[in-house]
Amino acid sequence: MTMDLFAGIPVRDYNAAVAWYERLLGAAPSFLPNDTEAVCELADHRYVYINMRPDHAGHAMHTLFVGDFDARISQIAERGLEPAERETYANGVRKASFRDPDGNEIGFGGAPA
Repeated sequence: MTMDLFAGIPVRDYNAAVAWYERLLGAAPSFLPNDTEAVCELADHRYVYINMRPDHAGHAMHTLFVGDFDARISQIAERGLEPAERETYANGVRKASFRDPDGNEIGFGGAPA
C-alpha cells in the first residue's frame, strides 16, 4: 500500500514563513498551489506545507527522523538557524527542535551517536 503524507503548518506571514522554511529545509518549495500555500517535498510522497491561516498559526508539531542527523543539524546551522531545544532520550535517540516565527515546532530526530 502506498501512503502519501501532507503535514500542514499554519502561519501568519506567508512570505516570512517561506523564507524561514527554505533556510530550515535547504531548498525552495517544491510547488506553490496558490497564493497562500507552499509545499516542500521531504522525500517521495512525503510533504510539509505552509498555509497562511493566521487564526491557527503556531500550533503545528512535526518530527522528522533522519539518517544523517549530525550532518543535517550542521547544515541547518550553516544556513543561520539553531535548534530551540536539544534532547537525548534514555534510549539514546536525539532530537533537535526548531521553532518558526509563529512558534510551530519542527523537530529532527536521529539514532544514537
